[in-house]
Amino acid sequence: MTLKELLKDWVTNIEVSEYADNSIIGLALDSRDIIKGYVFIALAGSKQHGMAYIDQAINNGACAIIYDPAGIESTLVEDSSQIPMIAINGLAVKLGHIAARFYGNPSELMTVIGITGTNGKTSCSQFLSQILDDSSVIGTLGWGEWSNLQKTINTTPDALEMQRILAELLKANKKAVAIEVSSHGLDQGRINGVAIKGAIYTNISRDHLDYHGTMDAYIQAKLLLLKSVGLAFVVVNLDDVFSDQIVAAVPEKVEIWGFSVKGKTRSNCTNIIAENILTTDNGIEFELYCHGNKHRIKAPLYGHFNVENILTVFTTMLAMGVAEAEAIKRLEFIRPIPGRMERLGDERSPLIFVDYAHTPDALDKVLSSIKKHCTQALWVVFGCGGNRDKGKRSQMGQIATQWADHVIITDDNPRYENALDIVNDILKGCQDIGNSTISRNVEVIQDRALAIQSVLARAAAKDCIVVAGKGHELYQEVNGVRLNFSDSQVISDALTARNR
Repeated sequence: MTLKELLKDWVTNIEVSEYADNSIIGLALDSRDIIKGYVFIALAGSKQHGMAYIDQAINNGACAIIYDPAGIESTLVEDSSQIPMIAINGLAVKLGHIAARFYGNPSELMTVIGITGTNGKTSCSQFLSQILDDSSVIGTLGWGEWSNLQKTINTTPDALEMQRILAELLKANKKAVAIEVSSHGLDQGRINGVAIKGAIYTNISRDHLDYHGTMDAYIQAKLLLLKSVGLAFVVVNLDDVFSDQIVAAVPEKVEIWGFSVKGKTRSNCTNIIAENILTTDNGIEFELYCHGNKHRIKAPLYGHFNVENILTVFTTMLAMGVAEAEAIKRLEFIRPIPGRMERLGDERSPLIFVDYAHTPDALDKVLSSIKKHCTQALWVVFGCGGNRDKGKRSQMGQIATQWADHVIITDDNPRYENALDIVNDILKGCQDIGNSTISRNVEVIQDRALAIQSVLARAAAKDCIVVAGKGHELYQEVNGVRLNFSDSQVISDALTARNR
């Protein structure tokens, strides 16, 4: 592809410029990834402009530099004029469209489903990739086939990486892609240029206010998914407090599909309902109502919120044109996701779960759900991340104290914060009702491994244990360093020692 072909819609008079017919073989945001024939994309970052690395990009063989002129001095461009320097205002917003053109607009040749919400994105995207034909996933756990994922840095990759991945999936003959779409990704334009056929809203509750500032800004970022080109249908959790706001924002002629576990329906959408939910040692059971038909569903998943996740993927299949009977049949293939209400141990151990719950709403749903499975005491081990929304810490402490018989507060990615300060923020919500003292069922064990080991040593055979906050993560982040750490591995090692 030539620079003229790539940029003709964003750069004026490029047809007559001296570099219009320069051939390019790749695009890169990181100067270290540049090789001969690549174009270096220099964005205006929150901490540093990409133009700070143009010397390295040029030395590595960049054939051109496309940059955002915001926040840089003209002399910097003039001093590096040995290769084409192309300024594009608002480059971050346009990058997805530029990258899509370079990679041949791969999303237009597949059925792409964008999943957003505070909780449930990973489970729903993974479930869809398990049960749809020739399908794949892009999200927190990685990208590719659900059973063989490649690593991603962010839940939603940057706009350039997104198009590269989509092109790879198309090359691998994938027909459907389920993408986790975070509020950061929407706000930063990471899915710009992606043709999304279906948008899914799992739920919206407090999260990422350290970034967005207010709940309204957070919600508005989520609603950007509805502006996707080619949108044909939207799946909405009608039980969510923001469902009316979501439905009101759906463009005309876009189909609306709703689901509920509380019997809620809307006149302007197709409604799917779940009732008579049962919890067992082997998972969940419920009755699914669709188009006047009743189906009995059983799944090896735990927690009432997983009923919502199953309804999400079932409703999505119907919206995609899968026949009702076939969609019901495919639900039988759903399997648990690593770190998402993942059950560990065996019949000799307590019911032990590892979950990624790191928001007040997620922790509330996990603990209230597991309480239904628990015949004796419920234990929870959790903490809160550093350099993130501090307001949710006391809320999570209150929720843990409300549901669990034993609460162990520990470290969870303190990052650059003092870990004890985070603990003390959580403890503010752990007070007995009508009393300023900390509830007697609350302990602090900051060493996360020791906290888990302590609970496993004390819990009775019929107790339930939830280790929340990190889920699939394989590290503990402290002062910018990611130390190897796995909740699941600590539990496995402790159970082996316990059963000797």
